[in-house]
Amino acid sequence: MTATTTFRERLYVTWWIWPLPLLAAALLAAEVHMGFPGVRSWLPYVILLPLTVVLIVRLGSTKVEVSGGELRAGDAHIPLELLGEVEIIPVEDRRRTMGRDLDPAAYVVHRGWVKPLVRVRVDDPQDPTPYWVISTRRPEELAAAIKS
Repeated sequence: MTATTTFRERLYVTWWIWPLPLLAAALLAAEVHMGFPGVRSWLPYVILLPLTVVLIVRLGSTKVEVSGGELRAGDAHIPLELLGEVEIIPVEDRRRTMGRDLDPAAYVVHRGWVKPLVRVRVDDPQDPTPYWVISTRRPEELAAAIKS
């Protein structure tokens, strides 16, 4: 039996974050290049630049998915029957939601470059987490998938 996926999104790092780490890797490679002549002079570029790209992609992406009766966000998952109210946080309320109104016990999957947020209440009396806050580029679709 195959699990039905009703929503899937991968939150990648946006393009404007890439230049700074790549520039830093290029500068580090240039410093090593200046100290070694010959074949070893180009080796730091071959190692550091692809390694930086891999790190940005690997560490900067996370998956949000509603599949097989569960909500998965980052490394956590919870059955849909344990979820309550689903609220789409307007972009103008994002700062307040992630700041003074955030419960320290909440589970948060937040990416600063993804503006829309969805807050999902947890209705499990054994779970100390009051709600999940999830960044998503498609909040209406995620809310509909959780409610269905």
